[in-house]
Amino acid sequence: MSPRATRPALPRLPGRARWTPGLDPRAERHAPRPPAAAPDPDPSLVVVVGGGIAGLAAATGLSERGVPVVLVERESTLGGRVRSWAVDSERGEPLSMSRGFHAFFRQYYNLRALLRRSDPSLERLFAVPDYPLTLADGPTDSFARIPRTPPLSIAAFVAQSPSFPVSALRGVDVGAALGLLDVQFPETYAAYDGVSAADVLDRLRFPEQARHLALEVFARSFFADPRDFSGGELVAMFHTYFTGSAEGLLFDVPATDYDTALWAPLGSYLARMGVDVRTGTEVAALEDGPDGIRVRLGDGSTVTAGGVVLATDREPLQRIVAGAPWLGDASWRDALAHQRIAPSFAVWRQWLDRPAAQGSPLFLGTSGYGPLDNVTFVDQMETGAATWAARTGGCVVELHAYAVPDGTDDGDLRDELSRQLHRLHPELAGATVLHEEWLLARDCPLAGTDPWAARPGVVTPDPRVVLAGDGVRCEHPVALMERAATTGWMAANELLARRGLVGHDLWTVPLRGRGRAAAHAARRLLGATP
Repeated sequence: MSPRATRPALPRLPGRARWTPGLDPRAERHAPRPPAAAPDPDPSLVVVVGGGIAGLAAATGLSERGVPVVLVERESTLGGRVRSWAVDSERGEPLSMSRGFHAFFRQYYNLRALLRRSDPSLERLFAVPDYPLTLADGPTDSFARIPRTPPLSIAAFVAQSPSFPVSALRGVDVGAALGLLDVQFPETYAAYDGVSAADVLDRLRFPEQARHLALEVFARSFFADPRDFSGGELVAMFHTYFTGSAEGLLFDVPATDYDTALWAPLGSYLARMGVDVRTGTEVAALEDGPDGIRVRLGDGSTVTAGGVVLATDREPLQRIVAGAPWLGDASWRDALAHQRIAPSFAVWRQWLDRPAAQGSPLFLGTSGYGPLDNVTFVDQMETGAATWAARTGGCVVELHAYAVPDGTDDGDLRDELSRQLHRLHPELAGATVLHEEWLLARDCPLAGTDPWAARPGVVTPDPRVVLAGDGVRCEHPVALMERAATTGWMAANELLARRGLVGHDLWTVPLRGRGRAAAHAARRLLGATP
């Protein structure tokens, strides 16, 4: 498949009563809160700390309303945990590395709105035709021919999926399963306080193969062990991707490396909007002064701001807040300090001297293959990798391992990942590795089983300071990249309202499930007893 074979079409909305950003007519618009009745006419700038998706959204939202912005990012490129960067092979060839594959689902309305600032038609994304998931010594599931709209999507998937044999359905708690259709956010998050993703699946009594499928599609994408991962977040993901949205489970990916396709163009857009983008710059401390918040940078310089968006990873956020005793009250500071980090993950990209078998999927989710969670053939996705593969006759493969146990030996992990790759792709056994990049990191936020309402949200006790990122509590059923984008826009809206300026609309999948009528229809389609 050519990396430019299929493009995500702009929304086609024939006969609809209102515009929506995707194909789901039930998508919900969330207007920003009205500007303050007695606004603070503060002309001073806002410092956005962090140039990932959340920070980019916040900087965009502020600058488009005329607020001067300084965007500070410690890495050399933008994009945060979805960034890419240049590397050189042993032969001096320019190559690209990233922190791993990311799927740009059609439900990511607010992220896609951000990307449209520099790519109005999203021409730098293309549609992946399928999302296969394979269980070791078991079936492979596909989402290619599943209807988009619930409850037909649920019934069709169960009818077609080899992971849901009819004999195993007798053991499923149908009432609990169909209860996934009857949710309401944000209340559903709190309803699962203290409940893990593993607990949710225990209650559903899914057959073992289906349980693996559910974990691979949803929980593992959070880099977490299902026993530590929030059951409320799992239910929200069922709702967002499957039971509550008509956008479907297929997705788009960038047609070249993340920096070239997404973040460098967005950085150029922000520069045209007047944003002072400073990469390679770290924030050392926040100080409260008589003239505003003084943001002390790693080079010793200081920027004085009327507002600050903290859109960093969790540990830098905790460090910055710990060093600013004036910020927030004791309970808020304590809640933030106790937020946890997910286990380590590994990304191993290899440039091999031989191709994968014809027809190999671009992306394959795996379960039961030891530490291997998915396999991506980057040369089917990124034009730079495709050019390299065409020139050498090889391929560029990327292996992912989530929730790597503490103390795991790198060499042992790499050996096992190779062994599992060769189980799936025996044609690659014995291939020469012409270049490789290995990344083992631990910096993703953990959505744990702690009380949802106690997690810090966008608003802080100091109205001048707001938070944004995928680890920040959000009332909407959004996660991962979309939570980062959504909270970034929300952070901008909070500061805009304080200044008497109009914020930006947000969109989400429906906040309510399909309800009793849909559950009844699904029950009939599944052949369950009323």
